Amino acid sequence: MTTTPVPTLAFHDGHTIPQLGFGLYRVAPDEAERIVSDALEVGYRHIDTAALYGNEVGVGRAIAASGIPRDELFITTKLWNSDQGTQSAFDAIDLSLEKLGLESVNLYLIHWPVPSRDLFVETWKALEQIQADGKSTSIGVSNFRLSDLDRVLAETDTVPVLNQIELHPLFTQLPLREYGAAHGILTESWGPLGHAQVNIFDEGPVAAAAAAHGVSPAQAIIRWHLQNGLVVIPKSNSRERMAQNFDVFGFELSDAEVSAISALNRDHRSGGHPDEVGA
Repeated sequence: MTTTPVPTLAFHDGHTIPQLGFGLYRVAPDEAERIVSDALEVGYRHIDTAALYGNEVGVGRAIAASGIPRDELFITTKLWNSDQGTQSAFDAIDLSLEKLGLESVNLYLIHWPVPSRDLFVETWKALEQIQADGKSTSIGVSNFRLSDLDRVLAETDTVPVLNQIELHPLFTQLPLREYGAAHGILTESWGPLGHAQVNIFDEGPVAAAAAAHGVSPAQAIIRWHLQNGLVVIPKSNSRERMAQNFDVFGFELSDAEVSAISALNRDHRSGGHPDEVGA
């Protein structure tokens, strides 16, 4: 199978994001440098971390050791729930940048809305200033519900460029995706291959698509995300699987295959619920 360069999607602020990236959730701090170095050597140029993950230092070390020019990398990190609020957000981005060894990130996200604290609008205004100060090129949100997005759009001056949410064939999140499309907000999929509780790989349409194209079920699912116009950030600690997950540009699912995989939706949420995380 031949590979082609990773396509980019355009943000409404004029910048772009590589559509396929590498996620670092639950990557141990002492393993992060090795794992990110492997990912960069495989070809990933979009790395997604967060203050919560505790691995920003390792990510920074891998970036520094890679020799890859900074302008060829897309780095995302996220503001944790306990750092919501104006000054806390300013302090949090400075700490993340220090750990990463960077002057700025490409994308800074509010990790969860934490509606019970009702600080996310104030925090979003702080992110507007963080962007104005050049500490993040673009700003967005993660795990925001429709009601949260409505408030941000109504009460602030900046539309998030992206909403990163749990999204996979069993939880397709179509209402949030449609809202995003209507307001110029890209959707990024975390947990894109599902979770251990449910094996999406064994689902008939996924297995059939994989067999038809001579690829793994994971490759078929990643391709489903890409063809739905989603940004997708699979993760793996295995260099072999990293490479396999990156090798998804030499085939294309048919419309029927995409539709059959989409029809697996059961609104099955495997991760935390935005109403509850951080409450």
